[in-house]
Amino acid sequence: MDMTASGSYGQFCPVAMAAEVFCTRWTPLILRELLCGSRHFNDLKRGVPRISPTLLSKRLKELQLAGLLDCTEGATGGTEYSLTPAGEDLRGLVMGLGFWGARWVDTQKSLKNLDPSLLMWDMRRHLNPTPMPPRRYTIQFRYPELPNRRDWWLVVERQDVDLCQADPGFEVDLYVETSLKSMTSIWMGMATVQSEMTAGRFQADGDKEIVRSMQAWLGLSPFAHKQAS
Repeated sequence: MDMTASGSYGQFCPVAMAAEVFCTRWTPLILRELLCGSRHFNDLKRGVPRISPTLLSKRLKELQLAGLLDCTEGATGGTEYSLTPAGEDLRGLVMGLGFWGARWVDTQKSLKNLDPSLLMWDMRRHLNPTPMPPRRYTIQFRYPELPNRRDWWLVVERQDVDLCQADPGFEVDLYVETSLKSMTSIWMGMATVQSEMTAGRFQADGDKEIVRSMQAWLGLSPFAHKQAS
């Protein structure tokens, strides 16, 4: 990658050269999204909701120039992004950074940076439909303390999971009401569904079978605390 003088450390050192590519603002998060399977611009934007579309486009072009990203026309039209072998080789670095953050960064202080868009998008892509019977399920999550974006819907049909910010019009099979902090704590392995229910911070009404198996199908963030069960 050809760095400008202002963006270069000016050192012939592998650490410096790698940092010039990896350490620009938002780049590690974009790589996280690509490594987690996002292939289209809108999906990447949903995974990094606070980046502007203009800056996201700029970073994607920089990753292409650095040889980390390929850009092709998708089968149904539109641009599709995929990591090159060099980009895929960053998986250990990105995941290792996440594990380090989960272990050493003060998680309780970080809970002030809650984002329902990122949480729900992350839950959507890691949800495991296997414990559910093979039919369509609609799960509504409500975060009553939020001034907007209180309601989110996950529509699960066999192995396909869609995330909706508007009512998809299907009968709700499971209604979950909890705080964003509680749901994030469960997702990050700092708490469990059962512990939050027992504490009165988590309410789940609907299909008893999917309520009972919720911890199994919900799963955990890849960076969740390992002590969670």
